[in-house]
Amino acid sequence: SAAMAEGSGCGGSGRGPPCPGAVSAFRRWEQLRRRAATPWARGLLAVAAGLGLLYVVLRVPGRLRDGLGAATVFLSTLTPKFYFALTVTSSFISGLIFVFEWWHFRKYGTSFIEQVSVSHLRPLIGGAENSPPAPAAFSAGENETSRQNMPECKVWRNPLNLFRGAEYSRYIWVTGKEPLTYYDMNLSAQDHQTFFTCDTDTLRPSDTVMQKAWRERNPQARIKAAYQALELNNDCATAYVLLAEEEATTIVDAEKYFKQALKAGEIIYRKSQNCHSQSPQHEAQLRRDTNVLVYVKRRLAMCARKLGRIREAVKMMRDLMKEFPLLSMLNIHENLLEALLELQAYADVQAVLAKYDDISLPKSAAICYTAALLKARAVSERFSPETASKRGLSTAEINAVEAIHRAVEFNPHVPKYLLEMKSLVLPPEHILKRGDSEAVAYAFFHLQHWKRIEGALNLLHCTWEGTFRMIPYPLEKGHLFYPYPSCTETADRELLPTFHEVSVYPQKELPFFIHFTAGLCSFSAMLALLTHQFPELMIVFAKA
Repeated sequence: SAAMAEGSGCGGSGRGPPCPGAVSAFRRWEQLRRRAATPWARGLLAVAAGLGLLYVVLRVPGRLRDGLGAATVFLSTLTPKFYFALTVTSSFISGLIFVFEWWHFRKYGTSFIEQVSVSHLRPLIGGAENSPPAPAAFSAGENETSRQNMPECKVWRNPLNLFRGAEYSRYIWVTGKEPLTYYDMNLSAQDHQTFFTCDTDTLRPSDTVMQKAWRERNPQARIKAAYQALELNNDCATAYVLLAEEEATTIVDAEKYFKQALKAGEIIYRKSQNCHSQSPQHEAQLRRDTNVLVYVKRRLAMCARKLGRIREAVKMMRDLMKEFPLLSMLNIHENLLEALLELQAYADVQAVLAKYDDISLPKSAAICYTAALLKARAVSERFSPETASKRGLSTAEINAVEAIHRAVEFNPHVPKYLLEMKSLVLPPEHILKRGDSEAVAYAFFHLQHWKRIEGALNLLHCTWEGTFRMIPYPLEKGHLFYPYPSCTETADRELLPTFHEVSVYPQKELPFFIHFTAGLCSFSAMLALLTHQFPELMIVFAKA
């Protein structure tokens, strides 16, 4: 440091002459350090430290006695009203904290105090720094393996989603509640932009207008843009689709718009087929026109189903699945299953399940619970818990119970809706498989089919809870499926409306701070009551 002080100038550049002030200060510091190292200086410091310790030993007890005396005098002058006000205030504040903690836990599933302590206090204490980091190569490989083994919480388009104008809007008019969340509608807007737009839209004025319409948040602005697109091109299929979804207030009006969209979409689709091999842009346009055509035909089949023309709807769905077999990810077979159940064509339902209830294909609540319903149908009419406990279960009953356990393991939220232990709401436009949103969507359309089969709900009621004894730790280990994903609650709260109480699985234990604040509130309230009833006795207790 001396060399640095002497070699650097006053400006710190290292080229100028040494700074006289810095050199003299360094020399004085060196002299003080040498003097403090002498034996007599160390002895002087030890004597000073001993005197300071003696002063503390002799002086602090006296001050403590004075403080205790002052506290005793202060407590002796307090009246019962003060103790009553103190306990009431303490009970009120702890009660407010308890109510807020309970509300936060019910809404977000976590304790607010724990969340604040983990996110803000632990870094200050150093908890995040104490845990040793794992080796980079090992952790990366482990994360990659866990990503392959654990299914991600993917949000899917609801195959049976309702019409906004003819169904969701009517619900708003009657109840004044918004059935769709902003997150759900935003996902739908992204779907529409993916399905109904392509890079060549800029070449056609009507498609350019519709490209902007799908991005609009205001429904009236979208409808106005659709009419502008029709003024530019009377055969704009996507404009008719938007009007059918959002402007039509009845299913009959929606079907009329979809028929116009089908007529226009078939013309555009044939043109795209003839020139799709000319360039990549034409291939993208063909994919877009295919998406529009499939969407329109599917919605027309759903209109026929809602209007009671079920056989016509089944034929349209079968034809659509034959014409576009590669679009199985749209889950048109779930629409077909529901229509066949309405026709009570159980043999046809079994044939559809034999094709789609395969180990290599993704599962859904509709697949698992429909398979359970068919097996329950064979035994539910004669099933009795008392008789079964005496003679045991037959082979058909065992198969039905195993099918119910399989369905409940896949989605444990569905039975509460089928057994009407929880109230239903309108299903969202997107669902999370194995989550509460999928359970709401399935039960909304399939509850009537379970009620139609005599004894099916009784069999479900007697057997569904046995699934949880087979999987005591569902987040760690599954039985027939992957372990239950832990992210479903967060996604379902984004998809379902706020007035719906989201079903949580597995049930979370109440956080420690809810118990603590509840106990503190109760204890303070009890003290306040005792102080009000027995003031003199409580004053003696406080002084003691």
